[in-house]
Amino acid sequence: MVPVSKSKFKSRALQYFREIERTGRPVIITDRGRPVAKVVPYSENPEQLLNDLRHTVVQYSDPLEPVGVEDWEALK
Repeated sequence: MVPVSKSKFKSRALQYFREIERTGRPVIITDRGRPVAKVVPYSENPEQLLNDLRHTVVQYSDPLEPVGVEDWEALK
């Protein structure tokens, strides 16, 4: 999510709408650094967003064990 101040959003609203439409990522509008609104892409069927995620989660045999430790450069 991209945080944007109200004044910046106001002057570039169309640009942000196009970016949201192109990327599908929401924009958070802030007032003095505090989130006040969220602009998200429109969806005819909000449940479709969750349906797209079905069968994409890897099954973990031990969910309490750390995952991807070998990917962290700092731990090497």
